[in-house]
Amino acid sequence: MELTTSILGSTGPQQRRAMAKAITLLESTRADHRAQADELLTSLLSHTGKSFRLGISGVPGVGKSTFIEALGLYLIAQGHRVAVLAVDPSSSVSGGSILGDKTRMEHLSVHERAYIRPSPSSGTLGGVAEKTRESMLVCEAAGYDVVIVETVGVGQSETAVAGMTDMFVLMQLPNAGDDLQAIKKGVMELADLVVINKADIDPDAAMRAQAQITSALRLLGLHGRAEHAHHDPDIWHPEVVRLSALKVQGVQAFWDAVSRFRQLQERNGKLAARRRHQARAWMWERIEHGLKQAFRQHPAVKELLPRLAHEVEHGQLPASTAARQLLNAMEQPIGT
Repeated sequence: MELTTSILGSTGPQQRRAMAKAITLLESTRADHRAQADELLTSLLSHTGKSFRLGISGVPGVGKSTFIEALGLYLIAQGHRVAVLAVDPSSSVSGGSILGDKTRMEHLSVHERAYIRPSPSSGTLGGVAEKTRESMLVCEAAGYDVVIVETVGVGQSETAVAGMTDMFVLMQLPNAGDDLQAIKKGVMELADLVVINKADIDPDAAMRAQAQITSALRLLGLHGRAEHAHHDPDIWHPEVVRLSALKVQGVQAFWDAVSRFRQLQERNGKLAARRRHQARAWMWERIEHGLKQAFRQHPAVKELLPRLAHEVEHGQLPASTAARQLLNAMEQPIGT
């Protein structure tokens, strides 16, 4: 495939154009494009897996884009090539997305050793685009050794990024409200590293937040995990760092923490185990998505759905009964 050759054998603008075409192909819903995308991924697979995958999440306004630009420029100065997959929320009304992350990273986006791809979430829960995992493989095959996934923001379901990256970073503000609001247990338990951004605005508040979150992480780590009761050097204990992305202060300390995490996880085998688990979970996710599509497209289901949906909406039929009838309809051979 020509795209494969351009991604693997080119550099500069030609390679970036090929990457953009490849990711657009991956995001397409057309059946013929899906077949081409499967062929492309299979041909690229042996060239992937060598990068470090970093997931970054946080509430809107915490400064994710500013931080990623500061981090990306720092890493490029250290000799790395950086790819950023930035996911923007899609409107539930119009279906559109602003896709403004590339303009917010004005210096990083034009650097020849960086690649930034904004994508719409398209209603996908988890704060990531549906094809983010596949886009990561394209970036890795193209030789980008640090791949950053920036998510929509933190909510009840927006934790999927932790299931596709090597390290999950949660960004917080110094004054994030009361302690319980700032420390959301479900998200905090997934965090490998917590960043308190904009620490220059109120250093005292940032220091208090660091102490509170460090204490909370320690308690969460102990909960049901007796092996964390003492500081085992072979187990990563989540850390909290303060920085100012706008003033580019603390970026090196952040990357030092990331490097320690990576070295430890590679040494104890947990990085490889995490990727194996993620690959299996990705397979089942795609199976579930495919089954849902096949269900909606089944002729018997399409025929029954409008009537049963109307009956459910008007209280004439329990939702569970309607669901069972539709599932039974899908089991019937087409044409019977």
